[in-house]
Amino acid sequence: MKTQNPINILVTGAQGQLGRDVMAVLQRRGHHAVGTDIADLDITSAQAVRDKLIGLRPDAVIHCAAYTAVDAAEDDESLCRKVNVDGTENIARACGELGCKLIYISTDYVFGGGGTQPWKPEDPAGEPLNVYGRSKLDGELAIQANTDRYCIVRISWAFGEHGRNFVSTMLRLGAQGKPLSVVNDQVGSPTYTADLAELLADMAETDRYGVYHAANEGYCSWYEFAREIFALAGMQVDLRPVTSDAYPVKARRPRNSRLNTDKLVANGFQKLPPWQDAVERYLEAIQ
Repeated sequence: MKTQNPINILVTGAQGQLGRDVMAVLQRRGHHAVGTDIADLDITSAQAVRDKLIGLRPDAVIHCAAYTAVDAAEDDESLCRKVNVDGTENIARACGELGCKLIYISTDYVFGGGGTQPWKPEDPAGEPLNVYGRSKLDGELAIQANTDRYCIVRISWAFGEHGRNFVSTMLRLGAQGKPLSVVNDQVGSPTYTADLAELLADMAETDRYGVYHAANEGYCSWYEFAREIFALAGMQVDLRPVTSDAYPVKARRPRNSRLNTDKLVANGFQKLPPWQDAVERYLEAIQ
């Protein structure tokens, strides 16, 4: 789904785990990609955002910038909302004014996480368990109120080569040779940012707007995720499953983070490869 005609694309959060992969994909495809991060664009300033977009006149904005410290957000709700809600609204308004498409990265945390059925894009969100999830949901609402040309892409359990994540943490802890306890009652789908970046580029090249779910195919618990990481890495680790109650954190996490990705295929996009394959490629990439 690679276009022959280069387009102008602005990427926020371009120095982040996902943003760096998005920039690499766009540049490889021959697009004119401009990356911004907190040092050169304060998305919480409506004027700064408007000035940047007027100056660049992008065809699309891929909005990766976000406050993602889930536990810290419980103690700093104001900053979390300033970035994830106000900042997103500023971008959505500017995109609506200029008529450029907006691709927004959201999260499975917009759901309450009950049951065992995979969440569909059309399922009603509105019962987030934590401040971060509420802020991302309100970011979605801000987009829908300010522009019609958007793709909202909900992802889960992201990992990539350019940041700290569950896989890198497991590899670091596993190398210490101590027993590890990992939660076994939260189920979801890992999302490899290198694979997600290809999909986001596809979306920037099309006009197939709407709310989507995107994650690597298949479901697992965090414990099963860790077990596969160690198996693929050839590491012998004493891994023990525990319940969420045994691993208290400040922000509640959903037990059910399964995402139904069928809408991708229905709208002409490709699903992401199985998560086990993604982990294997990630391990090869970081070696």
